[in-house]
Amino acid sequence: MAEPDFGLGAPGLASLDMAGRRVLVRVDFNVPLDSSGDGPPRITDDTRMRAALPTLRAILADGGQPILFTHMGRPKGEVVEGLRLDPVALRLAQLLGSGVVKLDQSVGELAREGIAQAPQGSVVLLENVRFHPGETAGAGELAAAYAALGEVFINDAFGTSHRDHASVCGIARLLPAAAGLLLEKELKAFGRVLNEPARPLVAILGGAKVSDKLTVIDNLLERVDTLIVGGGMAYTFLAAQGHAVGTSLLEEERLESVRAALARAAELGVEIALPGDHVVAERFAADAPAEVVGIEIPAGRMGLDIGPRTAQRFAGLIAGAATVVWNGPMGVFEMEAFRAGTETVGRAVAACPGYTVVGGGDSVAALGLLQLTDAVDHVSTGGGASLELLEGKLLPGIAALGN
Repeated sequence: MAEPDFGLGAPGLASLDMAGRRVLVRVDFNVPLDSSGDGPPRITDDTRMRAALPTLRAILADGGQPILFTHMGRPKGEVVEGLRLDPVALRLAQLLGSGVVKLDQSVGELAREGIAQAPQGSVVLLENVRFHPGETAGAGELAAAYAALGEVFINDAFGTSHRDHASVCGIARLLPAAAGLLLEKELKAFGRVLNEPARPLVAILGGAKVSDKLTVIDNLLERVDTLIVGGGMAYTFLAAQGHAVGTSLLEEERLESVRAALARAAELGVEIALPGDHVVAERFAADAPAEVVGIEIPAGRMGLDIGPRTAQRFAGLIAGAATVVWNGPMGVFEMEAFRAGTETVGRAVAACPGYTVVGGGDSVAALGLLQLTDAVDHVSTGGGASLELLEGKLLPGIAALGN
């Protein structure tokens, strides 16, 4: 099977002459805000901002002027005051320890003037690009207006590189372009998992819907030694095998696809590890009394977590892996009563001596909740983008760098 390189051949920072030049940088500073207090909105998680700092510092060290594009939220092409980037600019200045000039526009004369007047050695942060209706449509005219503000372009926004948006792909098609250090790190991590993994390779998939992961499963079956399936998606697998799943999440329209995946795994000699016991409740609620049942879920009960025997079995499979990739929790980990399965799997991934990669917002959130983030070799900054890499796709934002 031909191995895609997932864009690993994309040019890096060394390919660009940045000294004395305006360097446009697409970052992903779509960070969560807490607006519940009396003061200005407060950033509750700056992980994505911290991840971009090495690229920004490299540009400054080379004598370039970083000019940043990012989005926040989903303003749908309209100016939404609560989604302006002022809190981001404030936090970025604190992280960098240097000046950040925040502009209230991302194109046009005001943006050009603001960039020209920015002090040497400062970083310029343009306003939320999704205030423009042409951003998510990938409008060529808007991309050209962005490109006119700079001389070279760096994509360091892995989390949006699966979108053909004007500030992600459009600028890259118009200026000399390269991947930033964060983007390179992401691509190398997933390339190591999917193209040249140390064996055995164990993939862990969870989350609510199997329909969201069928393409991922199809691609991974060609690559992994063991596929662990938990979370809501596991109940469709169990139902496909003839097991009772009570009122658990079930996608009946996907049963045939799941049966085909199980048959394909058997042909390839790949083990699909499914839950053999469950933590169930009568209703989906944090205060619902939880109980442990075997592989058959009684009528009137819904599975909300893998059971303790399953969690230990999964942990054993992970402990013996040389490479692990994890995307999706094992249950409703946000509720303490249904967190144990995800916690056991998370701790097993963290303790695994092999190379470990975690992608997907919920999996990353679970690691953070368990304070295990630093124990994993690579924690991805992009949920949707990491899923598309696991599907075997070349992301548009990466492909554009080769134009």
